[in-house]
Amino acid sequence: MDAKSAVDLMESSSEVHFSGFHMDGFEQRKASTEQPTTSDTEMYKQPFVIGVAGGAASGKTTVCDKIIQQLHDQRVVLVNQDSFYNNLTEEELKRVQDYNFDHPDAFDTEQLLDVMDKLKCGESVDIPKYDFKSYKSHVLRRVNPSDVIILEGILVFHDPRVRGLMNMKIFVDTDADVRLARRIRRDTAEKGRDIAAVLDQYSKFVKPAFDDFILPTKKYADIIIPRGGDNHVAIDLIVQHIRTKLGQHDLCKIYPNLYVIHSTFQIRGMHTLIRDAQTTKHDFVFYSDRLIRLVVEHGLGHLPFTEKQVVTPTGSVYTGVDFCKRLCGVSVIRSGESMENALRACCKGIKIGKILIHREGDNGQQVCPSTCMLWYIMFFIFSSLTSYTLINEQLIYEKLPNDISDRHVLLLDPILGTGNSAVQAISLLIRKGVPESNIIFLNLISAPKGVHVVCKCFPRIKIVTSEIEIGLNEDFRVIPGMGEFGDRYFGTDDDNEQVVVPSQ
Repeated sequence: MDAKSAVDLMESSSEVHFSGFHMDGFEQRKASTEQPTTSDTEMYKQPFVIGVAGGAASGKTTVCDKIIQQLHDQRVVLVNQDSFYNNLTEEELKRVQDYNFDHPDAFDTEQLLDVMDKLKCGESVDIPKYDFKSYKSHVLRRVNPSDVIILEGILVFHDPRVRGLMNMKIFVDTDADVRLARRIRRDTAEKGRDIAAVLDQYSKFVKPAFDDFILPTKKYADIIIPRGGDNHVAIDLIVQHIRTKLGQHDLCKIYPNLYVIHSTFQIRGMHTLIRDAQTTKHDFVFYSDRLIRLVVEHGLGHLPFTEKQVVTPTGSVYTGVDFCKRLCGVSVIRSGESMENALRACCKGIKIGKILIHREGDNGQQVCPSTCMLWYIMFFIFSSLTSYTLINEQLIYEKLPNDISDRHVLLLDPILGTGNSAVQAISLLIRKGVPESNIIFLNLISAPKGVHVVCKCFPRIKIVTSEIEIGLNEDFRVIPGMGEFGDRYFGTDDDNEQVVVPSQ
């Protein structure tokens, strides 16, 4: 079978298209394959869970309603903790005036957890509706999976298991007098109670429960909203933050130091080409270089800058920024060297160091020891300054700038798989005196396992990548992946191993 031409996939025409990628052809290609992909629906399947707590009649429901209104273009579901009150027994019904509905034991927390777990896993659930006149759940409402789940209730922060489900915790803080006035209006109108009974319940149960159980959970809140639904500024900021999070991969919500460049049809088209096993070496290199350049540019955007004023040819003063001066690159041999040209094109005269690790390959399989030793011997011959160390019983060659500890470092490796090689490389840089926060790790694709490993070991480094993969298979290969990146880029394969001496 002949290799596919990149022109056949990327050619433009007079038909309507987006970013040079035909929508009709794109849909046909999606429909014609049953292979797993990293489509948007798969990448963003985890819903964003918001917990909204506060005293009774503090304005929680109003806050939730206004958030839902502003997120009108997203699928949002509201889950009320009130739906999970325990049904009262016949004995409790006889003494309902003595039942404390504001105590944590009044709720069926296990049922709430079961419902939330199913919603987070993308399952539809039936949620009970509690009748405050009969004190029983009579009907169920069907709730479908959504992009955003808002869990609202007076005690949603009380149980640590429920708190652990939340990506954002909001506490609505309203004056006690205002809450009491609202409660009187609500309970008399909606629940058919008289004022005397409402005041008696408030003094006997509501206020003590607020002081003992609700107010102490305020410390768990990420955001505290004074004045409830009347605080339009706070609600606008919350909605803006939610929109930002919804546009992120799930791992970015866990690790704020992980950055995935914004995907467009051009980027998806280039990924399609370099992942295709039939793509020619020339096209693979060409489109890999384009993607690498985008990753490098994005990584450079995370470097510190200083403000600088210049005079334009018109005599006007322009206030801009000055690039970071103390910078170097470090490539993990050999795949990482494919990223050096893009870095040099962006940063003229930049110093680039090298690290060679006797490691698992790009996709997880063990590199042949003879191959690794051959690489080392070639470096020993051609390098004027050669040093190597043994780290965790793995041979590492390193040639780094002498003043690397005073520089910001861009670590280059196109594929983050298991994360083991990345941990070894980063550990070496740190031992050389490079502050962890000065390291930016650049790669084309990242497996979730590798992201977990690196971010947990080094929470202050930054990772910049163009796509997050589905995972690793039983052979520790990244899937869907793009094969052995170094072999495809440099034109080598397992059957005919070649040693290409990197540029010095």
